[in-house]
Amino acid sequence: MSIIFSKENICLIDHMDFVTKCYSNVREKNNTKHYTLTPKLFSIKRKSIIAPSKQFRKRKHNDNVLEEALTIQAIYNNLIASLPTGLKTAVKTKYNTMDASSLRDFSKNLFESTDYDHKDTSGGNNSEVPLICQIKGSDFLVPGKCRFKCGCVKEECKKLDGNKYDIVIADPPWWNKYIRRLKKAAIKLSYSMMYNEEIASIPINNLFSDTTLIAVWCTNSPSNINSVKELIFPKWGVEYVTTWYWLKLTIDLEPICPFSSGSKKQPYERLIMGRRGDLKVPKNVVFASIPSSLHSHKPPLNDLFTYYNISTEGPHVLELFARYLLPNTTSVGYEPLKWQNLALYVEVDNKKNNV
Repeated sequence: MSIIFSKENICLIDHMDFVTKCYSNVREKNNTKHYTLTPKLFSIKRKSIIAPSKQFRKRKHNDNVLEEALTIQAIYNNLIASLPTGLKTAVKTKYNTMDASSLRDFSKNLFESTDYDHKDTSGGNNSEVPLICQIKGSDFLVPGKCRFKCGCVKEECKKLDGNKYDIVIADPPWWNKYIRRLKKAAIKLSYSMMYNEEIASIPINNLFSDTTLIAVWCTNSPSNINSVKELIFPKWGVEYVTTWYWLKLTIDLEPICPFSSGSKKQPYERLIMGRRGDLKVPKNVVFASIPSSLHSHKPPLNDLFTYYNISTEGPHVLELFARYLLPNTTSVGYEPLKWQNLALYVEVDNKKNNV
C-alpha cells in the first residue's frame, strides 16, 4: 500500500511506492521485469527557506480562506509531530537525487517528449499482469485489468453508456485566465480549457452504479469550487458530501510553499467528494505526499479509498481527463497514455525495500 503513515484524518502517501507495486512483475516477451517511475521526478525541494508561519492577519474578505489554511496547517503540524523517528530522513534520502534547476529542465523535456496524438486509439489489458505494449512506435507500460479510450471525454462517455462504475474520478481542465494569456503554454496543454457549464454537460449520469463515489479535483478558485457544488454535481445528479485536501510536500516533508491567508498559492489542492446512493465518506481527510514534477500528475487514490473503507474489493473505476493508467480502471481523455511512456520509468531490483 502507498500509505506509509496515517493518524486520524491524515495520511502520508508515497506515489512512487504505488507505481513500484503496480509494475513489480511486468511481462515483456519471455521475461519478467520490475519498473518504477524515476525517483528524479520526486526530488522536490524548497525554492527558498520557509520562515516559521506567523498568525495570519484576519481580513473580512478572506475569512474562509484563513480558516481553511489554518485548519490544514494544524493537521500538517500534527502529522510532522507524529512521524516515527527516521521516516523523514528515509524519505529525503530516497528522493534527494537532483537539484531544483536540473529537475525543471528534466521534467520539461519529459513533458515535451511524451506529447502524442493518440486520438481515437483505444485498448487495454485484460490480464492481471502488467505489460509493455508498443503503440505507434513507442513503448508503454499498461497495468493489469485496465482499459483506455483516447478522445473527447464527452464523446467517449457516450460510448460507455451501459457500463456502471462504483468510483468516478475527474481532473477537469478548469478555465484559467493566467494560462490563457500564456498562449505558448496553452498550445502545449492537450486538454483545452473548459468552462464550468461545459464540464457540467458531460453525459455521465447513466454511468453511475447504485452507490457511486464521485471525486473531482478542483482548483482553489472560489468560483470553480462553487460551480462543482452548485452546478456540476446537481447536473450530474450527485450529492456533495465533503472536501478532501492533497497537501504537497518537499523531500524534507515541509510544505512546498507557505500557507496563505489570501488568494495566493496554497501548498494544497482539493478533491471535492460527492456520491450517488447511501455511501459513507469520511469528512475533511488530508493526504500528504511529495508531488511528481510532471505537469498535473496527481497521486493515485486507490489505496486511500480502500483504507477509508469507501470502495469494496475490485470496484469498477472510471477516470475522466486521465493522464496515466491505473489497474481496474477505465481511463478516458486525450492523454491517458501520457505518463505511461517507458521513458519515464527505470528498471528496479524488486527485492529492495521502499520507505
